[in-house]
Amino acid sequence: MAENPERGAGVTIGVVKESAPGETRVGLVPDSVAHLVGKGLTVVVESNAGMGSSIADDEYRDKGATIVGSAADVHAAADVLVRVQAPSPERGELGDIRPGQVMVSYLAPLVSHDLNRQLAASGVTAMAVDAVPRITRAQSMDALSAMSTIAGYKAVLLAADHLPKFFPLLMTAAGTIRPARVLVLGAGVAGLQAIATARRLGAVVDAYDTRPVVKEQVESLGANFVVIDTGSSDTETKGGYAREATPEELRRQQEGLNDFIAKADVVVTTALVPGRPAPKLIPAEAVERMRHGSVIVDLAAETGGNCELTQPGEIANHNGITIIGLLNLPATLPVHASQMYAKVITNFLDLLVKDGRIDLNFADEIISSMCITHNGEIVQAQTRSMMGLDAASAPTVVEEPAEEIVEEVAEVIVADADIEEVVDEIVEVAEDSHPAVVDDEETTSNG
Repeated sequence: MAENPERGAGVTIGVVKESAPGETRVGLVPDSVAHLVGKGLTVVVESNAGMGSSIADDEYRDKGATIVGSAADVHAAADVLVRVQAPSPERGELGDIRPGQVMVSYLAPLVSHDLNRQLAASGVTAMAVDAVPRITRAQSMDALSAMSTIAGYKAVLLAADHLPKFFPLLMTAAGTIRPARVLVLGAGVAGLQAIATARRLGAVVDAYDTRPVVKEQVESLGANFVVIDTGSSDTETKGGYAREATPEELRRQQEGLNDFIAKADVVVTTALVPGRPAPKLIPAEAVERMRHGSVIVDLAAETGGNCELTQPGEIANHNGITIIGLLNLPATLPVHASQMYAKVITNFLDLLVKDGRIDLNFADEIISSMCITHNGEIVQAQTRSMMGLDAASAPTVVEEPAEEIVEEVAEVIVADADIEEVVDEIVEVAEDSHPAVVDDEETTSNG
């Protein structure tokens, strides 16, 4: 078993085989293992963990991983557990977690209140990959955006497969085929990828988003940006997400969208509000106006769906309209989904593990935003608010004494030194000591 990193030993990263039905992804791929082993970390992987992503155990061994026989063996050895899906109490996946371990996984903390309580009770430090802050420095760790890219792409392929028409304009001896018309609702990462994929297939694409700021991105991909006056221009949170619309805004939005929905051969919906049910953008009466054979692909099915008639996890047919509400589309492309997920996890581990030790620096916005439970408490502010809990005291941050920083800075200031060189060296010292303070983090809207 790996020693506790707080005692100065090396850190062991553990990867378990996902047990959730239909989950084919894996937390790390061999290239990620090679990167971590190259930094002096130990990696243990449960046997057959990568089979769903076409990765054999020997591929992990060749990159320096140790293969163990069971999830229990991984839990016993690991200081940091890497998962894709949240652990399931029903499947007994919390029983082997040890207090003080760090777990990195999807957790849906804003809605998974019972799981949050159980994770806190287990003593694990739970880091939610779906709580990465939308700041420039964290983009390389944004699992949601990575998986949304896959979902947007696959949504259009599903639509093309079920639509009884061609997507592109075709001019043949048998006549001219008009291109399919696609409407994409929501222009975050999934929506933009859906637009790009539909355009590559030759469709005419319209797109709508409540955030006018994405208009330029939509048009750059060759789509028409639909403008609807909802009576409000304040449609985005400080974190770059679309905020929840008011009832009046939704009414005006739906009225404006109904005509576009009726004309569309395909509608792809991607609208999500963190911690809330998906907004209903397509009421039943709008579906009734669509042409027979049209297709709706609802990427918000997991949180209730953007279409009133979506059946989560199912492909339904309503009066000749196909409504696709399949869940976990990234798992249908597991090779690249695992590669992308493993990359963002590896980038996060590079932040979390420094000099062979776990560095829970809660002064870093990325760490503090992702940390849901620590030392037996639910600590993330937004999660506590959604659960109706009082504000928690922030986890203890060990700061370097100010006088030591001053001494380091003083050492670089010498007589007759070039002022630009002095400034550069001061910034370097400060970055090493307090990177969260020095970084100029811009809030971005990346879907």
